[in-house]
Amino acid sequence: MSVVTKSIVNADAEARYLSPGELDRIKSFVTSGERRLRVAQVLTDSRERIVKQAGEQLFQRRPDVVSPGGNAYGQEMTATCLRDLDYYLRLVTYGVVAGDVTPIEEIGIVGVREMYKSLGTPIEAVAQGIRAMKDVSTSLMSGEDASEAGAYFDYVIGAMQ
Repeated sequence: MSVVTKSIVNADAEARYLSPGELDRIKSFVTSGERRLRVAQVLTDSRERIVKQAGEQLFQRRPDVVSPGGNAYGQEMTATCLRDLDYYLRLVTYGVVAGDVTPIEEIGIVGVREMYKSLGTPIEAVAQGIRAMKDVSTSLMSGEDASEAGAYFDYVIGAMQ
C-alpha cells in the first residue's frame, strides 16, 4: 500500500484530516516519484541483460546448481532458474514504483522459503542470484538511483534468509 493510500486509510479510520507529518510523507513520496520511475525504467529496459549476467555470475559461483543433480541442471531447468530471477526483478520494480515493499510481500515473497525447501532448491543460491541482479542493476545507475533500487533487492534477499 502506498504512503498516500496508507495515510488516507489511517486518517479516515480516525475521521480526521491528514496530519502535517502525513502530508510531509506524501510530499516526499511525490517528489521522489520521478527518481523511482527512472529506476523502474532502467530495470525494465535492462531486464534481459540483468537476468542473463546475474545468471552467469550465479552459475560461476555455484556450479553445483548447474551440475548433474543440481536444481538448474539441463537447459529446461536453467531456463526455469532464469525465469525465477526475472520474476524477482519484476517484483523489485513493483516495489520501486510503489515506494513500498508491500507489492513484493503480497505478490511473491510470502511462503517462498517453504516453496523452495519443498522443491529441494537451495534458498541460498536463489538469494545469491538476487544479489547478483542487484550488483548488475546498480552498476547501470547513478549512486542515488542505485541506492533506491538496492533497498528493494535487499528486502527480497532478506526474505530469502
